[in-house]
Amino acid sequence: MHRILLIEDDPQVGPAVRRGLTAEGYTVEVATDGVTGLEFALAGDHDVIVLDVMLPRLHGYGVCGRLRAAGVTTPVLMLTAKDGEHDEAEGLDTGADDYLTKPFSYVVLLSRLRALLRRGGSYGTSPVLSHGDLWVDLATRRAGRGATAVHLTGKQFGVLAALIRANGRVLSKGEILDEVWDPAFRGDASIVEVYVSALRRKIDTPWGTRSIETVRGYGYRLAPIGSIGD
Repeated sequence: MHRILLIEDDPQVGPAVRRGLTAEGYTVEVATDGVTGLEFALAGDHDVIVLDVMLPRLHGYGVCGRLRAAGVTTPVLMLTAKDGEHDEAEGLDTGADDYLTKPFSYVVLLSRLRALLRRGGSYGTSPVLSHGDLWVDLATRRAGRGATAVHLTGKQFGVLAALIRANGRVLSKGEILDEVWDPAFRGDASIVEVYVSALRRKIDTPWGTRSIETVRGYGYRLAPIGSIGD
């Protein structure tokens, strides 16, 4: 039975989501402020954390950032009344795996949760994919460059895995969405740009390299191994 940690202070949304998830067979633990939610997340063994952004005592970005700094890799689905690329980018930069704007459809919430729960085994049977010194371990969901591990969110990991698997072929934003995002996603394909930008900051900027190329009018590909860093 999957365990969900719901960190939500809205007196209507929180109980409604808890009832719905419980009816679906999930075990749900609830916190109504950021500090308590962080304590529960650090102490518990949860499969997914559903995290509101606007929380008393400690906002959701702070909760997520502290969890990742502590080495907690539990998938995080952020809920927020905000809507905008920069708000989503902030959540993703703190380590969230997905982002859902209020008001949201409960069907979509369930779909996103199921996607996060099954993502660990959804990329095939080969355990490690590599491109030069870049690598992703599909079994452990770890990634890195050379001997250095790099923390990636679920979708960042999925985008990088898709690009490595493409073996130099250009992937359109639509192809990346089809492979990495949940089928229920109905947002703009430009969201892929946010994740690619975040990936570049994590896997390229610290090394002064440029692994992900933009092919204008088409999409993205990994640079040929010999040219990375040129």
